[in-house]
Amino acid sequence: MEIWMVNTSFCTAITILSYVIGWKVFHRFGKSWLNPLYTVTMLILCLLSVFPVEVQQYAAGTDLFTFLLGTATVSLAVPLYKQLHSLKQYLPVIIGGVFIGTLAGILSASLLAKGLHLSKAIVLSLIPKSVTLPIAISVSDTLGGVPSLTVLFVILSGILSLTIGPFLLARLGIKSRIARGLALGTSAQALGAGRAMEWGETEGAMGSAAMSMAALCMALLAPFLTFFSLS
Repeated sequence: MEIWMVNTSFCTAITILSYVIGWKVFHRFGKSWLNPLYTVTMLILCLLSVFPVEVQQYAAGTDLFTFLLGTATVSLAVPLYKQLHSLKQYLPVIIGGVFIGTLAGILSASLLAKGLHLSKAIVLSLIPKSVTLPIAISVSDTLGGVPSLTVLFVILSGILSLTIGPFLLARLGIKSRIARGLALGTSAQALGAGRAMEWGETEGAMGSAAMSMAALCMALLAPFLTFFSLS
């Protein structure tokens, strides 16, 4: 019991310290590619390589954050409820936009991977890279991909979309609050929904809706699109 408490306290302290540093760096420089998801992860990996803590020990010592992550994900339903009228009004547009965006993500990743002559395992790991992590891991495992690679691709895809997405939306002159929220939610998932929330409640609701619908679309589409990686 004492060992468990020491491990939990130490791992929690490492996580909080890393997040505080990552958050301050992000706000100091204001660059999307310095998002705490990326910088904090790298900092934690560096700290774990210095201290005698195994990855399994760290995972066991941070169960509290895993619980809070689930709570935070559920909380995304709050703006959805507040914008229920808009969701009903634009439901066909939302479904169509998210479906096309998810399909484009699957096809582009599959065709690019095949064009680069990547291995079958990498192609299958790439297919679900544009949906929320739990769904992506499940789809990757079902298709025969490598879940650990899928985790990497999902994180890189989210960071890249979050970095380039707002810039492209501004350059293309897209001012629709619904379109902006859907675009970020579909491409950058939870990161995109979080950024959209900073723009406004409507954008945040659309980002949350897009994140959820993209996961559903992926679960429905992936089995039928496997032939792109097998042919």
